[in-house]
Amino acid sequence: MNNNNEDIIQNDESAAKPPKDVPSELSNMDSLSQYLKSTVGKREGRAIPPLDTWHPKDVADMDLVIKANGEWWHEGGQMTRESLVSLFATILWKEDNNGVIEYFLKTPVQKIRIQVEDAPLLINDVGIVNEGNNRWLEFTTTTGDVVRLDDEHTITLKAYNPTDNDTIDQQAVMDMQVRPYMPVRNGLDALIGRNTFYHLTEIGELTEQNGETILTLQSGGKSYELSMPAS
Repeated sequence: MNNNNEDIIQNDESAAKPPKDVPSELSNMDSLSQYLKSTVGKREGRAIPPLDTWHPKDVADMDLVIKANGEWWHEGGQMTRESLVSLFATILWKEDNNGVIEYFLKTPVQKIRIQVEDAPLLINDVGIVNEGNNRWLEFTTTTGDVVRLDDEHTITLKAYNPTDNDTIDQQAVMDMQVRPYMPVRNGLDALIGRNTFYHLTEIGELTEQNGETILTLQSGGKSYELSMPAS
């Protein structure tokens, strides 16, 4: 048993060490994708690398934008290869620099600054998972993250004010000026997509109270409430 624990500790320590064969310049799309593809096989499944243990001093910029509708655009063109987008999403990183939120693709030797119009992740599916006597609401992002509704991953409603550059249907803005979000990992939030949120209203219980609509959701044996202005 002790030997197994030692193996786990050694594996964790080795995972935290930056690879020795990382190129010094990764802000080029091709070099970054080649690097990630060469290292992804060293991790099981879609494991997120130990980003919090990497402290690169070099910062570069890439013309990459995560649109308000969840699309990834590089140099003015949409990235349509879902596997590549999902791969890049594993190294998403968020920092608060003197009150200014910045997003990066983070590697051991370089942080690559990108632009995010709203939330960096998008939830497009929710399901019910039964484990023993508990029923969980389980959410999945378009890039493969899975998270359950619990005390650390609650849903909040926030006002969304799109900029002129945001790629989002204007009628959708009028229909839903308050958007639902959920924390996923490393301080990254995910927007809950419109269809997924509508599905939540069917799964949960809607009640009216003091001029507000209350959505009550059950997950992990606990109740979670969302308060929304009545339509």
